[in-house]
Amino acid sequence: MKQRIAQFALVVDDYDTAIAFYVDILGFDLLEDTELSPEKRWVRVRPRGTENGAAILLAKAKNEEELAAVGNQTGGRVFLFLETDDFDRDYQRLEKYDVTIVREKSVEEYGTVAVFADLYGNLWDLIQRPVGTT
Repeated sequence: MKQRIAQFALVVDDYDTAIAFYVDILGFDLLEDTELSPEKRWVRVRPRGTENGAAILLAKAKNEEELAAVGNQTGGRVFLFLETDDFDRDYQRLEKYDVTIVREKSVEEYGTVAVFADLYGNLWDLIQRPVGTT
């Protein structure tokens, strides 16, 4: 059996603001932005250079319950893990755009890592694995 996660939804409060953060600040590719109705769009982004990686569906909150989950979809734990081939390049990009660094860079057995918050407060690990590991 072969399976993979193709995409997952990330609840946001505004499509354009979310696109600006993920595409302009994090450098992700905008895969699709299709209007489904005047209130709903199908917006997908993915880290640049990952042709077969999971995409993120930016899903605009449609009610108060969903709006309350924006930025806290995992109860405050690290939610997403962004692996990079150049930690310093990507860390400097976060600093350039004043992205909130929650935990500064550290070198651990499993790699170089820092924790940052996206524009909503979701926590991400930025991580570069040691050479020769996956």
